[in-house]
Amino acid sequence: MNKSYTKAERTRNFIIESTAVIFNKKGYAGTSLTDLTNATGLTKGSIYGNFENKEEVAVAVFDYNCSRIARLTSQEVNQATTCYDKLMAYVRVYQTIIKETMNRGGCPVLNTATEADDTNGLLRKRAANAVLTWEGDLTTIIKKGILNGEFKTNTDPRKTALSIIALIEGGIMISKVTGDATAMDHILSTVETLIDQIER
Repeated sequence: MNKSYTKAERTRNFIIESTAVIFNKKGYAGTSLTDLTNATGLTKGSIYGNFENKEEVAVAVFDYNCSRIARLTSQEVNQATTCYDKLMAYVRVYQTIIKETMNRGGCPVLNTATEADDTNGLLRKRAANAVLTWEGDLTTIIKKGILNGEFKTNTDPRKTALSIIALIEGGIMISKVTGDATAMDHILSTVETLIDQIER
């Protein structure tokens, strides 16, 4: 059953979707009120009638940008029947979305973490929670894979999970800063090798 949105909810969603790429490319500090009004065609009063301030818009946009990637990943992971394939699902997703991710300004978690680590506690916490959630999801898969005999018993779940995250995030950063999407292919092949190495 489709959820019916109120006019206020539709306006909030419109503002979030219209400014998602701008915040991701320019960051919280670099995004001005003029950017928001130009992107949405709304007045300052309309925007701040739906959000308390720019920070609240930025947080909502961060959640939206992350949810887009999380939704694609969860679809692939949920379709996989083995823990090995569930880990490989992350490779497949990022192979597919790397060009779109670059066009949208890169990874929202990486961008936000870099900008907000010393300047905005709320956004920094949001980025940290996103990383911790990702780490937790991967760790759970790896632990289950060890228990069911797919992965070697001496596999360190957290170390492996963090390595996968670091490789993927690093690959996005390198691809974005160099403008070379093929760099991600090389790095994702390393992720595949890492997963193959823990398989029994």
